[in-house]
Amino acid sequence: MSDLLLHPEHAREPLQEAFSDEANPIALDGIEFIEYATAQPQALGHVLEMMGFRPVARHRSREVTLYRQGGLNIVVNAHETHGSAAPAIAAVALRVRDARAAYRYVLERGAWEVPTHPEAMELNIPAIHGVGGSRIYFVDRWQDFSIYDVDFVKIPGVDANPPAVAGIHFFGIVQYIGAGRTADWLEFYQALFGIAVIPDEQRFGILPAGKLLRAPALQAAHRFMLQVIEPPPDALDAGGRDERLQRIGLGVPDVLAAVRALRALGMEFVESGAAHTERRGAITRTYLGSVVFELVQSTREQAA
Repeated sequence: MSDLLLHPEHAREPLQEAFSDEANPIALDGIEFIEYATAQPQALGHVLEMMGFRPVARHRSREVTLYRQGGLNIVVNAHETHGSAAPAIAAVALRVRDARAAYRYVLERGAWEVPTHPEAMELNIPAIHGVGGSRIYFVDRWQDFSIYDVDFVKIPGVDANPPAVAGIHFFGIVQYIGAGRTADWLEFYQALFGIAVIPDEQRFGILPAGKLLRAPALQAAHRFMLQVIEPPPDALDAGGRDERLQRIGLGVPDVLAAVRALRALGMEFVESGAAHTERRGAITRTYLGSVVFELVQSTREQAA
């Protein structure tokens, strides 16, 4: 958690004129990748393939695999997750115009840096601490020359850019927070990244809860949502012991068509009185104890 939440006097003016846009102070332009840490990389890979992702590259020196469909990248990092066998969302990489400048900007406002230890021939990607031990990376190599061109080797014979199933695109990410922590986390995301709270009456998908935030982007189609959810008062983790990034939201123009296509790949969806497939959205069953995806009716234009 940012020191800004405890010491707001640390906030200062931006370091560079290029970051004078209050609506987008770090020149954010979407999500580059989401990273899962897991002791079960093959099992998690199978779940991702049922969601339409395909393995396209492997890290040069670590047991890390890149999965992709359309414009979405998911990195599977094979190691233990805080003593738990269940996979966990370990990191989110933000696309920015200038990674070094964005990193220095958030550090000036109290973010906690994560020391990095790249090996020979690896990129040094700056990162800060996020919720529950996760990391937030800053990436500026994501167009013609990307981070994957340096750190990863293509898997022979596979399409490096597999098309998205049923128009799937990144919509947002859901974060579980401790009881009474909403104001803290809203301040964290607003002050460091310019991510703005949207009105409560604007809702998406089939699981309305918590507060919704929309991130700015240099290109409107790259904007994404964050949803922060406090536990019910009687929940076991109401004291905030289990804050975490909980699930990924994927936008699709036609939820029913997407569910049919994903079911054909083996994915199962929750069908109950509390949550079931409908035109607004759908949610997968939970795999490996923690992995779940939410579909939301959305075109790229609507997400913007």
